Amino acid sequence: MALLPNSTTDPDGSAVIRVLSYNIRSMRDDTAALARVISACDPDLVLIQEAPRFFRWRKKLARLARAANLVILTGGATAAGPAILCNLRATVERTEDVLLPLTPGRHRRGFATAVVRFAGARVGVLSCHLSLHKDERYEQGGMLLDRLAGLGVEHAIAGGDLNEGPVGRTFQSLATDLTDCWATAPWGAEHTWIRDEPHRRIDAIFATKGIEVLGCGVPVDHPGVAEADLRAATDHLPVLAALRIPAN
Repeated sequence: MALLPNSTTDPDGSAVIRVLSYNIRSMRDDTAALARVISACDPDLVLIQEAPRFFRWRKKLARLARAANLVILTGGATAAGPAILCNLRATVERTEDVLLPLTPGRHRRGFATAVVRFAGARVGVLSCHLSLHKDERYEQGGMLLDRLAGLGVEHAIAGGDLNEGPVGRTFQSLATDLTDCWATAPWGAEHTWIRDEPHRRIDAIFATKGIEVLGCGVPVDHPGVAEADLRAATDHLPVLAALRIPAN
């Protein structure tokens, strides 16, 4: 398997960045394996789903970030689970955690969002974990698109656990307005849920149309990413993308 491009800054101010999307199941599994997977992927941004939300949640998330040589950008309990980590290459312009409307009897959902700069490239970022219920999920997909548009940036990235595959109505709606990074430049493996049959791609990274996708997929056989760690870290597999963000 060919390697993804490394993070870099081009002379014109554009930036190649690595983005990882990962459902970490509230860090209830092997957190050392989780940190090794994240660190081996060498991401500039990590879009987390199911970050710790309860007792000492900030300390738990900070411990994971530190073990993976990252820092907390935003999110966690304040976004009902989604969070964003970053490395020190990112210059943070602003952050906002958004709680979505609550349907009684269901889990609260939210978005972790930020606007960051990498050299001359300015980009909006959103981490999400959409509903298990299809109608609510579709409404949340619309809110996701509205939220990206409301960030006020030309270029943006969204990633997360969509709880449905590419044939689903919500997934297709997002892929109509945004670029489905795996479908555009498949790399690595496709399926992010392999705990039971059928295996599915229910986690994804999307980008606005001006962003060039250099490769995207599950980082199997990536240097430093052991299959045993992928299976021990959490019940989802991560999605890693290399993206070129134009200079603003």
